Amino acid sequence: MSRPRFLFPVLCLTIAIGLALLALRMAGTWLIVDDALKPARSIVVLGGQVPFRAAEAAAVYRQGWAHEVWLTQGGVFADDLALAKLGIERSPEYAYSRLVLERLGVPDGAIRLLPGANQNTADEMRTIARELKASGGDRVIIITSSYHTRRVHVLWRALAGKNAHATIRYTRGEPFDSVHWWRRTGEAMAVSREWFGLLNAWAGFPMKSRL
Repeated sequence: MSRPRFLFPVLCLTIAIGLALLALRMAGTWLIVDDALKPARSIVVLGGQVPFRAAEAAAVYRQGWAHEVWLTQGGVFADDLALAKLGIERSPEYAYSRLVLERLGVPDGAIRLLPGANQNTADEMRTIARELKASGGDRVIIITSSYHTRRVHVLWRALAGKNAHATIRYTRGEPFDSVHWWRRTGEAMAVSREWFGLLNAWAGFPMKSRL
């Protein structure tokens, strides 16, 4: 085999590996959206990742961008029912978020628990949009994890309506390596869930999930 013929497949393999690594990196970094903060009706803490989301909401509250913090409620799932049958009551996630907010300087009177159970992020967007409209506001600041921000943007635009605006803010204290996310099982699962959720949203929500 001549040298040029030998080098060509090596070059192709090198390019393919480089593109694969670039795609892996972009799969994590592209998920992250961070809007500039604007005055809003309320700051909303999405369910999950206690205490990081509540801690970020407290920081934004102390900066004066809104005068109220809203908490969403999670749904009832099979594991909750299984525990209930054993006489074991699990403390709701929002209860811990409330404790975090209070510990970090948010007055109890400024914290509001939104009514209604939410099975997934899409349900949370509908709940927030409904409460925003009922309160006469037109903007909220939504606090979530960095890898979750892109999907929150997509869901809000699809479900909230034209007159409801959201500033999406990601948690500063929550660890997430967007460049090397595939090296850790938890981060790999998070990125996979986000891409699945995005595809589901773009397809018009054909599948119901807990995401």
